[in-house]
Amino acid sequence: MGFRVKSWMPRGLYGRAALILIAPIVAIQLVVSIIFIQRHFEGVTRQLSKGAMIELRFVLAEIDAAPDIGTAQARAAHLGAALAMDVILPSPLPSLSGDRRDIFDWSGGVMLVTLKEGVPKIAGVDLQADPRAVHLWLTTQHGPMRVQMSRSRFTVSNPHQLLVVMVAASAFMTAVAFLFLRNQLMPITRLAAAAEAFGKGQTVPYRPRGAREVRAAGAAFLDMRSRIERQIEQRTRLLSGVSHDLRTPLTRLKLGLAFLPEDDDTAALTRDVQDMERLVDEFLAFVRDEAGEEPVASDPATLVAQAVENAGRMGLDVTLGQVEGEGSVRLRPQAVMRALENLIMNAVRHGSKAEVTLALTDRTCRITVEDDGPGIPKDRREEAMQPFARLDHARNPNQGGGVGLGLAITADVARAHGGMLRLGDSQRLGGLKADLILAR
Repeated sequence: MGFRVKSWMPRGLYGRAALILIAPIVAIQLVVSIIFIQRHFEGVTRQLSKGAMIELRFVLAEIDAAPDIGTAQARAAHLGAALAMDVILPSPLPSLSGDRRDIFDWSGGVMLVTLKEGVPKIAGVDLQADPRAVHLWLTTQHGPMRVQMSRSRFTVSNPHQLLVVMVAASAFMTAVAFLFLRNQLMPITRLAAAAEAFGKGQTVPYRPRGAREVRAAGAAFLDMRSRIERQIEQRTRLLSGVSHDLRTPLTRLKLGLAFLPEDDDTAALTRDVQDMERLVDEFLAFVRDEAGEEPVASDPATLVAQAVENAGRMGLDVTLGQVEGEGSVRLRPQAVMRALENLIMNAVRHGSKAEVTLALTDRTCRITVEDDGPGIPKDRREEAMQPFARLDHARNPNQGGGVGLGLAITADVARAHGGMLRLGDSQRLGGLKADLILAR
């Protein structure tokens, strides 16, 4: 039951707040309306019906006291004119199977009960022939008598006006309350938008507003964003210095090895220096995360096509597959290009060919790279995206592996764009399937 209720609940904050606001008002209006109709309208109808009942009993008594039919008809005409009744004597009884009234004629039911309790000689009542009149048939000493009276003499005229006023007043107060509620919810919406944008690597202006609790949450968000930005800035400055400090001794080692005679030992040392340079470059690329690049509106199809073309110029067997959707996405082009190149190089390093596809939806941009390699076991995919995780022996031990930063850099770029990196099995090529998902 709880699951069904949740499935019908609005997902947005405005919808849920409106439901919380409107549901009690509607419930209160229904309860008040039912009680008012039952207590007030039924009471008024009963009082008016008793007045009409007294008049009917008086007319019946006068007609029954008449010595003949002529005198009775004369009295009926005289009393009908005096009491605003249309009296016909004699009048044949209609073929009624009981009294006739509408199902939702609540006051009519009260009126029938009151009249029959006070006037036992009523043979039938018709409330459907004319909604503005009441037709009654009574038994007298001189035969059946038909009486027609205005419905306003039995029930309150236009009782729906009160309901209309109640509904209109409720709608007006609901609109006023919703405007006040909107002013309270707008700061929460702006805070959510600022947090979502920061999750995508964008910094939008935000100022805490609203209630005290919302202001406190906004101030905490600004402090958190400031600390993260300061940490990124300090990390970038630190690594720029580390880059200079590490490259200087590596350059000296390369120069020293260049003056040594070429043999197996110097060749091994040269390879070690090159590995160190590659390690430093990839490590700096991982921790830098293209921090100085601002997001811009870019065409992901162009980036994917360029990455495939660059891989083709390097002699790699990489093809561009299906491209679904179109449009631009706000992203860091250099960071995304580097992440895509990492996936492509990872695919061709462990397989013989790769295929790149693109799918654009209203909310995401998904770039998929598939290869025909051995893939990665399902229980080790999370480990593969960790920094310096080397699972080359699990894929292809006969080819050289990297330093374990390619997938980590790609996952970091995906998170910076509000997305994720997801690894799976390729149904088309049989190897690894890597989905780079970016938020739009």
